[in-house]
Amino acid sequence: MEIKPIRNDADHDAALREIERLWGAKEGTPEADRLEVLTTLVEAYEDKHLPMDAPDPIEAIKFRLEQQGLDHRALVGVIGGRSRVYEVMHRKRRLSLEMIRRLNQRFGIPAEVLIRPIRAPRRRPAA
Repeated sequence: MEIKPIRNDADHDAALREIERLWGAKEGTPEADRLEVLTTLVEAYEDKHLPMDAPDPIEAIKFRLEQQGLDHRALVGVIGGRSRVYEVMHRKRRLSLEMIRRLNQRFGIPAEVLIRPIRAPRRRPAA
């Protein structure tokens, strides 16, 4: 594959296939250099054409807890008592600035993720 700008989905797919083929190339080799250039091109294309929405704050908290092998009990004392944790995690209460600070400090969740609006709780359809 010739290295060229990624302009469309076909170019993107071809670059991904080449990256997969080159994955694990020994550092300092022409293959590793090619891998690095292709990775940079793919990242630039994806940033422009396939932007990812920032996660919902509650989903971000759940994800971080899962990453660390913890459950909601780890939030007690960080965002409040058990009832406060329940309210926040069930989207009945918004995160306060102090909760955001503590979550950022304790779990390293980016503040810019935590300040996003929390999606409303999902309503169950009437039977």
